[in-house]
Amino acid sequence: MWTAENWKDYRVLDTSDGEKLEDWGGYKLIRPDPQVIWQSERSNPYWKHPNARYHRSSKGGGEWEFFDLPDTWDIGYELGTGLPFEKRRISFRLKPFAFKHTGVFPEQAVNWDFSYGMIRKRLERLKAEGNNSPVRVLNLFAYTGGATLAAAAAGASVTHVDASRGMVSWAKENAALSGLSEAPVRWLVDDCTKFVMRELRRGNRYDVIIMDPPSYGRGPKGEIWKIEDSIFPFLKLCSGLLSSDPLFVLINSYTTGLQPGVLTYMLKLAFGDSFEGHAEASEIGLPVDIGAGAGQRGLILPEGASGRFIGNI
Repeated sequence: MWTAENWKDYRVLDTSDGEKLEDWGGYKLIRPDPQVIWQSERSNPYWKHPNARYHRSSKGGGEWEFFDLPDTWDIGYELGTGLPFEKRRISFRLKPFAFKHTGVFPEQAVNWDFSYGMIRKRLERLKAEGNNSPVRVLNLFAYTGGATLAAAAAGASVTHVDASRGMVSWAKENAALSGLSEAPVRWLVDDCTKFVMRELRRGNRYDVIIMDPPSYGRGPKGEIWKIEDSIFPFLKLCSGLLSSDPLFVLINSYTTGLQPGVLTYMLKLAFGDSFEGHAEASEIGLPVDIGAGAGQRGLILPEGASGRFIGNI
């Protein structure tokens, strides 16, 4: 399992009976997690005294219950821990909103570090060859921009695409907090499939493609996106956007049916015949804090899966 173990501003404190107790920059939140099918003693005192709790409804959705939580607050993450490059801090503005979310998926830090390291290595290679070409990154279904910030902090030129204007605005705010306002990032509000098709017609190419597609969604004209039906044709479409020397393609999934083996298979089929490289995939997860009950020390909470097609650095 690929584990996001380098957080300092975020921790999973405990897990029990469909919920997880988290520390987000000093604020304790209780949120539902369908992976947590076990029970623990709930000995941590913050189970009884959180700053906020999200209650899931039996009819679907749910709502927040607030006790002592600001409207927004900030946390940071230090890229490059354990890598042979200088560390770089990126920052996020948090706020509790729709269906238990806060604006960050902390398990994605393991992919941010991967992206940061790979892009830095490619740029060092290009510099050694006397080549000033940029590393061009396309981030699709880009949400509040964690992957965009990691790529931009590494020195890449990034195209950030999301269909939600609010999410793109939030991502730009995170970039400003991270000192990346002047970084070469294109911020686009667009349907990802339609954008990819237009880029193919324009002849634009990218060295890196990152995507975090939703399980289900609708386009601006009611087009239905169901990941099990749409994702492989979309990957094949994206293969036409890769440069002749791609660095990597990264896909993340929170859909139960898209397990690591499925992601690996799709990536090999979509890219393996056209490009040199290899595919790999794994569950991604978050460590449970050592302050939890003794029975949970050293455990990793699974939080989805990621797949990577890796070309030449």
